[in-house]
Amino acid sequence: MASPNALTSQDDDFPRWYQDVVAKAEMADNGPVRGTMVIRPYGYAIWERMQNELDARIKAAGAQNAYFPLFIPESYFAREAEHVEGFSPELAVVTHAGGADLTEPIVVRPTSETVIGEFMAKWVQSYRDLPLLLNQWANVVRWELRPRLFLRSSEFLWQEGHTAHASYEEAASYARRIHLETYLDFIVNVMAVPALAGIKPPRERFAGAINSLTCEAMMRDGKALQMSTSHELGQNFARAFGIVFQSEDGQSEVCHTTSWGASTRLVGGLIMAHGDDRGLVVPPRLAPVQAVVIAVREDNDVLDACGSVNAALQRAGVKSVIDRGRGSFGRRVTDWEIKGVPLRVEIGPRDLANQVATIVRRDDGAKVVVGLNDLASTALTLLDEQQAQLLALATTRRDEATTDVETIEDAIAAAQSGFARIEWRHLGESGEDQLNEVAVSVRCLQRPDGTTPQNPDEDNLIAVVAKSY
Repeated sequence: MASPNALTSQDDDFPRWYQDVVAKAEMADNGPVRGTMVIRPYGYAIWERMQNELDARIKAAGAQNAYFPLFIPESYFAREAEHVEGFSPELAVVTHAGGADLTEPIVVRPTSETVIGEFMAKWVQSYRDLPLLLNQWANVVRWELRPRLFLRSSEFLWQEGHTAHASYEEAASYARRIHLETYLDFIVNVMAVPALAGIKPPRERFAGAINSLTCEAMMRDGKALQMSTSHELGQNFARAFGIVFQSEDGQSEVCHTTSWGASTRLVGGLIMAHGDDRGLVVPPRLAPVQAVVIAVREDNDVLDACGSVNAALQRAGVKSVIDRGRGSFGRRVTDWEIKGVPLRVEIGPRDLANQVATIVRRDDGAKVVVGLNDLASTALTLLDEQQAQLLALATTRRDEATTDVETIEDAIAAAQSGFARIEWRHLGESGEDQLNEVAVSVRCLQRPDGTTPQNPDEDNLIAVVAKSY
């Protein structure tokens, strides 16, 4: 069954609905090489908003942006055995360039622990050089067997942070700060997605890490999506790359390092966490366009009024635009609905005669007629209300689709349509095997109160179990 905007219904075929939204909201197209994607201007505008919000939080945590090469010598990966084993199936390797075979194959960057580790070893000499806090915005390549736009593509955009510290405690504390104050804060308070913060069980950790922290969110079909990860790398990479420093008492010591990242997968998460059968729904704090002003009938007086209203909205701090599309009023409304713009301001000749406009909310379709003099202040109020309402509704959906269970069989049953919570001590690695046989996995481990534990050996931990993307 098609939705009012000619999208496949979520209830009928959620994956097809997702593809419809990506295409009809003009978010992205498939690239010419299998697994690659072309991000269209509207999709990239949303990614830019994500970048801006995350970048501000990363810099507030003291990290500085840098850039490292896309091409990495293959020998770098051999230095950390677990790391190379974990990434080998996804590596793209260049063996021929400049008309000749290369002396050493070159890996196209899947992640940058190795190359950044090489340069950290050069830049760190003394305890005075620590902590070294780096971040880069870049593209990476991981050869995906089952690509899906934004969620899993062979090339994608992301930020990856890498830090070196004098002690385990300092490194673990910093990874946790990024986990909570950068990622979780952004996902909850800007994306309006009620993510769960926890740690990965040992078998799900990043290759080479001693601990992986994760933010996991429920999509509208009940599946989980990993939104971000932060990794404590211990001294594994530091030993492999010789990242050592002279301590304050003159001793040579090995650094403790971290890495952490979030990618354009967040755009896919946005679509699936809030989208409905009318298309995308973008939370106001994230939206590149918060309000669109549309003339019901395009005569000169109405168009002049639209310009004045748009200017007033912008002066008030609302990211607004005037609709300059072609086609019928209904078609243009549909196009903006699919894009998920939070507010639509409609003005026609009758509205202008009465000095009013109609504001339509994207989330629930509610309409309010407002005097032109009060329009900007009303829009600001409605944007705040919509931001809060989206988070509240997503939280309710998640909680209603989350079940506390005591057996693996019940966990598997609950995971067919949502999340299951089971005591970690009742599950363990043998239980993980049973889950994996039916495409269910442990998404994260949490304390009973929902906070993030220090390690998987803490008492009374809860495993959150789900199907995932």
